[in-house]
Amino acid sequence: MTSAPAKRLQQLSEQLSKPREDPGKFENIPKIARIAGDSAGQRVKGKVVIITGCNSPMGIGRASAHQFAHNGAKAVYLCDFNNEYLEVHKRELNSLYPDVDIHVRQFDAGDEPSVKKVVEEALEKYGRLDIMFANAGISSMKVFYEATGEEFMKMMRTNALSVFLATKYAAKAMLQTSPSKPYPSGSIIATASVAGLRSNAGPTDYSASKAAVISIMQTACYQLSGTGIRCNAICPGVIETGMTSQMYEMARARGTEKKIGQLNPLRRGAVADEVARVALFLGSEEASYVNGQAWAVCGGLSAGHPFVPGKLA
Repeated sequence: MTSAPAKRLQQLSEQLSKPREDPGKFENIPKIARIAGDSAGQRVKGKVVIITGCNSPMGIGRASAHQFAHNGAKAVYLCDFNNEYLEVHKRELNSLYPDVDIHVRQFDAGDEPSVKKVVEEALEKYGRLDIMFANAGISSMKVFYEATGEEFMKMMRTNALSVFLATKYAAKAMLQTSPSKPYPSGSIIATASVAGLRSNAGPTDYSASKAAVISIMQTACYQLSGTGIRCNAICPGVIETGMTSQMYEMARARGTEKKIGQLNPLRRGAVADEVARVALFLGSEEASYVNGQAWAVCGGLSAGHPFVPGKLA
């Protein structure tokens, strides 16, 4: 290798070269860490949004709620089975975006009557539903031959059935028209994973549930042909969220945090806001021709095969 390419490869990105700044706190939880600057303009102005899986202070749901509110949403519904932080998130959003209606709803995203109810509430109050972000999910660490059938079905209920129900009732609501919305339209977004795209990125039950999420989005978009309702899956890689917090804490305790994400070309993990930016795009009219896609947000991990850092096959 010549000196010029070698020198080029030694240059590191800003994210790898500089320590991440502490974003500070709101009440007793950390503010959302951000990598990118502001988006241009209010990209979802006047839209009504429902997000499931919003409780975690470090989660994709909370970060997405901030992006939708910051970009002009009329109303945002924060939904989760756990309500420990939902009211805190509501107070924070109200303090930052007083013109946005913030609603908190506690329910199981895999419970059909509950999902139907929140969609009907939004439709009754605002006469429309524009964005459904089915983000609720759980993970596991078990090898498949140590897991029970009940544990497998719990994973499928939380991760896949919840997406099916969100898609079913959101689509029905998005088909309805009114003077303010003369044509059917909407964006249904579901959180899948790179584990749903290829093996060795998660345990079997989790990977199967996320593959199902991708399939639901791809088949639903065809069954909604011509309606203007778009269905897309987001496939995160290593993101620092409540789900991965134990891994990050253990790595920090060992002094190996910089090894997290080393197998992707960006050589780092991500923060939730980096995924939320993709959810914002998919929910906006800027993604008007993006439909039925499994959008990987993984630093490039899913673009190649496993390799040893520093060595090429």
